[in-house]
Amino acid sequence: MLVFPPCKINLGLKILRKRADGFHDLETLFYPIPLCDALEIGDAEEVDGERAHLWQEGLPVAGETKNNLILKAYRLLAQDYDLKPVQFCLLKTIPMGAGLGGGSSDGAYAIRLLNEYFNLKISLEKQLNYAAQLGSDCAFFIYNQPCFGSARGEILEPSEFSLNKYWLALIKPNIHISTAQAFANINPSEFEAGIDLKQIIELPIESWKEHLKNDFEESLFPSFPELKFIKDYLYKQGAVYAAMSGSGSTVFGLFRSEPKLEKTNPDYFYWEGKLS
Repeated sequence: MLVFPPCKINLGLKILRKRADGFHDLETLFYPIPLCDALEIGDAEEVDGERAHLWQEGLPVAGETKNNLILKAYRLLAQDYDLKPVQFCLLKTIPMGAGLGGGSSDGAYAIRLLNEYFNLKISLEKQLNYAAQLGSDCAFFIYNQPCFGSARGEILEPSEFSLNKYWLALIKPNIHISTAQAFANINPSEFEAGIDLKQIIELPIESWKEHLKNDFEESLFPSFPELKFIKDYLYKQGAVYAAMSGSGSTVFGLFRSEPKLEKTNPDYFYWEGKLS
């Protein structure tokens, strides 16, 4: 059985406050995009007490395989269900550390895949609960439709908002940004005046540049000027809106027609596609 975990961009990202548990409350609009990994499941044998195994190909995946969210999803469900041993095969095409949620998507789709493969009949609410235990962005990929996100990003409100008339371009430089770096210089904006995110996205997209912000840009652009350069480049190429996704380091641009970017830097990851 084969599924294709997609990734996401963040349309706006406001950091509101630091919480007592060390996380931050935020507001954002998650939007799924058709850049996908491939994840397959099949029967396997238990080996040295391990009942779930993962074979990885494609782009490199950071960290030890045993800590991959796909295997964590299996172990999480195995606490409540009698799961047979399985082999996962992951073809990684979404870059890691990109602010695109590729790892979170793989974990969430592992939950969906296990549910279908073993006919567990897990309710949507329970799948969302499992996903939230894996990570802040994971629950979004259970819905896999535009969602307003709040709290750590796990409180979701599905939306009918659509960018299906637009093209998307992604550029990810060879920059790794840790969570600690991303939050180091953040100034929470809980009390800043401004238009509500739900109101902003109803404005003409040309006006988003003035109203729709990713708070991480203010924190990270001074330390990583290459990200600001890429954002400016996308506007020069005709983007009607450009921003960094999540905590970086991918920068995206929305275009009214198919973009024609010069993919000249071999250290960059480029992707273009029509949104749905």
